[in-house]
Amino acid sequence: MQALRIDRVLTMAVFQPFHRAGFSAHGARLPILMYHSLSDDPENGVAAYYKTNTDPLIFRQQMRQLAREGYKTIDLTRAVELLADGRLPAEKSVVITFDDGFDNFRTRAFPTLQEYGFTAAVFLPTAFIGTARRSFKGTECMTWNEVRELRKAGITFGSHTVNHPELIELPFQEIQRELRDSKIELEQQLGEPVTTFAYPYAFPRGTRRFAQSFKELLVHSGYACCVTTELGRVRPGDDPYRLKRLPANSLDDPALFRAKLEGGYDWLAAPQAFIKKLKSQIRGSKERHSAAANRTPRPQLNSRT
Repeated sequence: MQALRIDRVLTMAVFQPFHRAGFSAHGARLPILMYHSLSDDPENGVAAYYKTNTDPLIFRQQMRQLAREGYKTIDLTRAVELLADGRLPAEKSVVITFDDGFDNFRTRAFPTLQEYGFTAAVFLPTAFIGTARRSFKGTECMTWNEVRELRKAGITFGSHTVNHPELIELPFQEIQRELRDSKIELEQQLGEPVTTFAYPYAFPRGTRRFAQSFKELLVHSGYACCVTTELGRVRPGDDPYRLKRLPANSLDDPALFRAKLEGGYDWLAAPQAFIKKLKSQIRGSKERHSAAANRTPRPQLNSRT
């Protein structure tokens, strides 16, 4: 039996009705869906919110639901341009994104996207994309030839770093290399500019200094936007280097999927931000304590002459 999902219960019982009644934040917003792997692996032991697998049959149902409810897909770069101009697409639109470059995007997601006339943005950790098949997290990734074929078919590609590291744990010089080298490799392989980036792992929103410095690195490296794991939909005026997304997986039934698209799931951004801030403070406290414990004691000066 599926465990009780508090996020779903509150969304469907409270926040989606509240949103539909017009009591939530006003103004149209654009949903950016975040997928990773299309697989029937149930990810036992992983909490519902954090599951990254979507069963191919459920993915097909979700794409059919988008089509039936009148959604069109829009290219991420074009969406960012419109947002910068203070606008949203004229049509009912959604951006579909996939992280990690798994081969099951090519074999399972792409045919379904084609069936409904949809496109997507795929973010590649370039160390795991080669001329021969490589794997990441135990799952096979696409090859460069396959990436180029998908690009010809309308799929766009962005950077997901080189090695998919926890960026906040790295010196900024290494972060800069991850941004620069992945972009160079993508542009050489695709023969076109690459300006989109997806932040690997959870974006450290509780660390303002890092977030600002990281944005400066993105701008300096030639990126025009960055999608993150921060939850919600985007609106004109949002920072293009901290674009929110909506996670999707096999446990998103049609009602919950619709609530995510319409805004009934946006409430979860606040508790998510609080938890991340708390974790950041705890990590910072531990680091300061460790640094103090490892600090070499200063020699005591003899006060006697």
